[in-house]
Amino acid sequence: MQLGLMSSSVMVRVACWMLFACLCFSMMNGIVRHLGGVIEPIVVVFFRCLFGLVAMAPFLLRAGFNSLRTENPMLHVLRGLVAVVAMSCWFYGIKLMPLAEAVALSFTTPLFSSIAAVILLGEVMRRRRWTATVIGFIGTLIVLRPGISEFTTGSFLILTAALLMAVNHVMVKYLTGKDHPNAIVFWLVFLVLPLSFAPAAAFWQTPAGGEWVWLISLGMIATLGHQSMVRGFALADATAVVPFEFMRLPFVALIGFLAFGEKPDLWTWVGAAVIVLSSVYITHRESRQGQVISSAKSTNIEP
Repeated sequence: MQLGLMSSSVMVRVACWMLFACLCFSMMNGIVRHLGGVIEPIVVVFFRCLFGLVAMAPFLLRAGFNSLRTENPMLHVLRGLVAVVAMSCWFYGIKLMPLAEAVALSFTTPLFSSIAAVILLGEVMRRRRWTATVIGFIGTLIVLRPGISEFTTGSFLILTAALLMAVNHVMVKYLTGKDHPNAIVFWLVFLVLPLSFAPAAAFWQTPAGGEWVWLISLGMIATLGHQSMVRGFALADATAVVPFEFMRLPFVALIGFLAFGEKPDLWTWVGAAVIVLSSVYITHRESRQGQVISSAKSTNIEP
């Protein structure tokens, strides 16, 4: 769909899907932060996938179980291995640092995705994309302020999670168009569930009372967030959709302030703005390149 030809009604639907997804992911992060004080994060990862799998039932009943077919089983397994480490790093990182700062650092994922695409998919990365990536890295340094503020274990874990999520995105990019969206979401949580069970068993804590409510809510909200995001991307070009993702920062900053009394400092906002601008630019370039390639293929011209 061409951005310029998009109707206002479509943009309203995109905005609704993406803002709801961002709200879901922000609530998910708030729940993870809350539970991190009483339950080991790896145990939270296990229950997130367990109840996330349950939340997939309505989508499977609607689309049918044939939507789970795949010709790329080993890639799904590899993605599951990457995801369990990424999710664990993310959940532990959220436990150790302010929510808004963690989300600001997570905006480096599109930057890492560009580099991962070069390494894993052999894509060509030209001057403008390298420049945008470097600017995004500068934004990361503004948030971290090395030499001025301490580079913490939490910062390391969040950046590691962002890098692994970028690798995950490259795999999703390959799978999209080959597998049904239900398969991409289902096989992830289905595979992460047993992969996370062994380490979770080593730190096992049986949830008590209200903790079950939080864990069930976590799985349901995370699945709703992913499904909403998929629908947003299905309606419009990436350039129209990606900017909405950055609404996670004000959402999570509000949750951090109301629930945990956290106040992001000025440099977190400045660094996040730099990362956002560079990420949007890279996404814009990717979308334009994709349109050029599609146009070339439709006219049998080599791009």
